[in-house]
Amino acid sequence: MKSLVVLPMAVVHEAAKYPQRFAEIGVDFAGRLCPTEDDVIDLARGADAIIVEGSQRPITRRIIEHFEKCRIISGTQIGYDSIDTVAATERGILVTNVPGYCIEEVSDHTMALLLACSRRIVALNEVVRRGGWGFGPCSSDIKERIRPGIGRLRGRTLGLFGFGAIGRALVPKARGFGLRIIACDPQADPALAAAMDVELVDWTVLLAESDYVSIHASFSPQTRHVFNREAFAAMKPSACLINTARGGFIDEPALHEALQSGQLAMAALDVLDVEPPDSNPLLLLDNVICTGHYAFFSPESFEEQWRRPAEEVSRVFAGEWPQCVVNPEAEARYVERWGELRHPSP
Repeated sequence: MKSLVVLPMAVVHEAAKYPQRFAEIGVDFAGRLCPTEDDVIDLARGADAIIVEGSQRPITRRIIEHFEKCRIISGTQIGYDSIDTVAATERGILVTNVPGYCIEEVSDHTMALLLACSRRIVALNEVVRRGGWGFGPCSSDIKERIRPGIGRLRGRTLGLFGFGAIGRALVPKARGFGLRIIACDPQADPALAAAMDVELVDWTVLLAESDYVSIHASFSPQTRHVFNREAFAAMKPSACLINTARGGFIDEPALHEALQSGQLAMAALDVLDVEPPDSNPLLLLDNVICTGHYAFFSPESFEEQWRRPAEEVSRVFAGEWPQCVVNPEAEARYVERWGELRHPSP
């Protein structure tokens, strides 16, 4: 009997190649948009493998408990917080992700947002499109509203909240513009930080000294809304907040208040707490840039994002251990239910 692979989210672009890919190895494929938990359960109940696109429809314990034959849940992103890995482990289901696939893209995008904040690129572009130009008489808006926020970048401080792969990839790019770089990450390797000339600091120093704060941490219940009213009060009024990680890090009403009151200068956001947004007031502010969750994208990263989960599923179906398992502790229960998988040679 052929195995069934299910994509319980939107089936788009590269995912359209899945039916052919799995047909080649004798696997039936089913996929459709699943807006509710019951839709996911209905589609995926008898699946041997699940490929999860995106993070807006969490794969919860309730969903996982209805999986009858699932051996692997393979995500298409670096983050896997939308999958209940504890529930998956209890049932012997391996969970995989796609680490590293968009590190260069996200760090490039972060640097682009930082530069856009520093030079007020978006605001200048909008004024020019309305007829303003340089120091001309039609450019009072530039002089009064935009020029005070433009400054020299060299010598300013970039604070990284999180010193993982993307944060580290950003360091040499920011260093090229003469930025001092500090980072707050209790898990960071001090020797590695020192080798990269990055000063490790605590949360209080990060907020107090950074001219630009960029979020690159792992999202968890403990870090939800860590950027809140108290955090914004501790930052410089001239500071800019950049988020290319997860929208949940930021208390958005508190950010809106800080930006409106002048407690914070700007925010450059690729992600929001609710996506797509529904009447988010942040998007009405002149000192907010939002790029619609596109920091990850390049043709190369997009192809990799869809190819690698399919490869992980194929490995399990061939009796092999996947390359990027985030819950290896599930192995004992997996073996009990399905038998052993061959690990790669050292």
